[in-house]
Amino acid sequence: MAEKPHLNLVFIGHVDHGKSTTVGRLLLNTGYIRQEEIEKYREEAEKKGKATFEFAWVMDRLKEERERGVTIDIAHRRFDTDKYYFTIIDAPGHRDFVKNMITGTSQADAAVLVVSAAEGVQEQTKEHIYLARTLGVPQMIVAVNKMDRQEVNYSEARYNEIKDEVTKYLKSVGFKMEKVQFVPISAFKDDNITKASPNMPWYKGPTFIQTLNNLEVPPKLKDKPLRLPVQDVYTITGIGTVPVGRVETGVMKPGDKVIFMPAKVSGEVKSIEMHHESIPQAEPGDNVGFNVRGINKNDVKRGDVVGHEKDPPTVVKSFTAQIMVLNHPTVITAGYTPVFHCHTAQVACTITEIQKLLDPRTGQPIMDKEGQVEGGKVNFIKTGDGAIVKVKPTKPMVIERAKDFPPLGRFAVRDMGQTVAAGVVIDLEKA
Repeated sequence: MAEKPHLNLVFIGHVDHGKSTTVGRLLLNTGYIRQEEIEKYREEAEKKGKATFEFAWVMDRLKEERERGVTIDIAHRRFDTDKYYFTIIDAPGHRDFVKNMITGTSQADAAVLVVSAAEGVQEQTKEHIYLARTLGVPQMIVAVNKMDRQEVNYSEARYNEIKDEVTKYLKSVGFKMEKVQFVPISAFKDDNITKASPNMPWYKGPTFIQTLNNLEVPPKLKDKPLRLPVQDVYTITGIGTVPVGRVETGVMKPGDKVIFMPAKVSGEVKSIEMHHESIPQAEPGDNVGFNVRGINKNDVKRGDVVGHEKDPPTVVKSFTAQIMVLNHPTVITAGYTPVFHCHTAQVACTITEIQKLLDPRTGQPIMDKEGQVEGGKVNFIKTGDGAIVKVKPTKPMVIERAKDFPPLGRFAVRDMGQTVAAGVVIDLEKA
């Protein structure tokens, strides 16, 4: 049987607005967890005095999370609708969200923004909208949750109020509204998740599951030039050198003349394998091993990117990026040299110039902010700031503009064992 089309779904939104409960309810209603599991969690939750947390616990398997009542680890769960199969990227805090959004494989095809009808739009709601936009999430479902709460009482007026407020924000950061769907739900009470809720007769739109079916499978980036970041290189007796990686854009076929950059080594693709079977061509999303005539194991390494000889991957001298500082203990100034993680490359890069300060909720430039900006020049950036920066790699590195090659134009900045910032490449200077 042919596999259904696949979509990666990330759940975002303020920490207490019911993301985990929504995910738990979805998994229960689509048969991916059993009622008995939920009952077991309910008993445990009641013992701990956290009576309404049982759904959230489905995702929060880790003991310490239960004790603390927060989501820490990332959990990948599968569920199906009649039309698609989904992988849920349950990204707890926004630092994890960013890290998981940038590490390629979990690039979200759509986001579900959970907003509580009781609490309304919070700062974190706005930051997540901005991050989703910066990191290129193409479509979104806004689930207005907790419609059952006493102070909301399934009110259509309250739903419309939140819808208007969120719409205003989405537009301000540049979301295309035809790619956004709104749905009022109560994940806890099972209102409007898989079937229409009798408590909201005024709502005539799709249920939550139907909004998932209305999502579009993003176009495969097949029509773009080939870009395949190398994850590993093996030497296999009797075959030769076999690089392994995931095709991000374009198509690779046996007989293709390819070049590895920045290694500047060329060869001809002899064969391509996926799941130990020879395949006639590799397309975006395929994790493949391929044998290349004319290269040795020592010529190429993880972090190199494969392209066709006639359109080689871009090696940069410098690049300009839009970043968001997620977590830095002090401040970042020009001259800071952390490690940039982009596709499979990890390269120390220097931030040579901070050109503009951006409001992380709107993406608009800020002229002056607590002495950070003097005479139009930004002196430093800190946690929570958005900025446009100029960056110079300390050694040759392949990176592309996010608008040309989305998967090769996103990066995470790491230092001191944590994700300090994240961003996208808006321009570059070729080496």
